[in-house]
Amino acid sequence: MLVALHKNSSISDYEQNCSLEQRTLYREDFYAWTKQQVDILKSETFIDLDIANLIEELESMGVSEKRELLHRLTLLLGHLLKWVYQPERRGNSWLATIEEQRLDIIDLLNDSHSLKYQLEEQFEKAYTKAVLFAVKETDLPKSTFPNQPPFSLEQTLNKAYLPE
Repeated sequence: MLVALHKNSSISDYEQNCSLEQRTLYREDFYAWTKQQVDILKSETFIDLDIANLIEELESMGVSEKRELLHRLTLLLGHLLKWVYQPERRGNSWLATIEEQRLDIIDLLNDSHSLKYQLEEQFEKAYTKAVLFAVKETDLPKSTFPNQPPFSLEQTLNKAYLPE
């Protein structure tokens, strides 16, 4: 029914049906607005949905998940680089961060399966950022670090792998 309703109406039609109260709630209490939209969906009174804001939020959720993957890969790769290039400073803190990032990446991929198709691309982007992170953290010159990752994506995500 929602699909048919959407195909036969424009977003401006929905915005006209969206009450001032909904638009205000969206701006002032996002959590309450989300609960309201869930209740409307459950009741199947689709005409009462705040379609314009729902579309915006769904689009931003996808971008947010992708950004989260990039962030976690960056931290993981950065700590692996520190592990390789500052062996004298290795410690439990670095090990814990490496393990935590791997677990968080696995959780993220399990929750959002389609991100697996983004993994290679995000790995490349994350490595570039990880080099900058390692430079800041180690005070080593950028030229210390290779242009390409010294470990594969599989090694990076392997919970038993630590580079030497």
